[in-house]
Amino acid sequence: MVKIAPSILSADFSNLREEIAKVEKGGAHLLHIDVMDGHFVPNITFGPLIVGALNRITELPLDVHLMIENPHQYFTQFIQEGADWVSIHCEGNRHLNRDIICLKEQGVKAGVVLNPATPLSSLDYILDYVDFILLMSVNPGFEGQKFIENLKNKIRSLREIIDKKGLRVEIEVDGGIDVDNIQEIVSYGVDIVVAGSSVFHHRDPEWVVREMIKRCSQM
Repeated sequence: MVKIAPSILSADFSNLREEIAKVEKGGAHLLHIDVMDGHFVPNITFGPLIVGALNRITELPLDVHLMIENPHQYFTQFIQEGADWVSIHCEGNRHLNRDIICLKEQGVKAGVVLNPATPLSSLDYILDYVDFILLMSVNPGFEGQKFIENLKNKIRSLREIIDKKGLRVEIEVDGGIDVDNIQEIVSYGVDIVVAGSSVFHHRDPEWVVREMIKRCSQM
């Protein structure tokens, strides 16, 4: 079953409890949290305290995507505040293997993130260790971008690599996915769909999540 992970980056923070309740009612499987530090990407968003606050108002697993420099200095704080899934970028990380092992030792699902232009070969010596791979289908930093079309081949290729190795590694894709293109994107081998503005900017976020699940189930 494909998991839907609404991204709170696009939610109305003046009404966050109600926003989350809507996607919960729609059947969301995870809550995606984009953490940005203004250095690794050109935006600043949430810290560990926000993750802790979210953990107190939802029972959905918290999928924390760390778009930050030196993530190893901070991911323990996010885990202590309630992160269930933690993904870190391979770009610029000199000790990716160490960090992934450390995450798994702390009991969370550990993932590696690839930016759109980062080749799959970057995963050659880490794929056996992770629980999931997050492929960015937009350039990270800002919401509301369009899906980058050549990522379709990247998803297909990663699915082939995982299946050929016989690994139980899930593929998560983030960026530009909505009710109109979700079936096509998922058909390439996606397990988890992150959707932000297409969910929370719609007048009925509950319907969007429910419709995404419905369309995926019809494949």
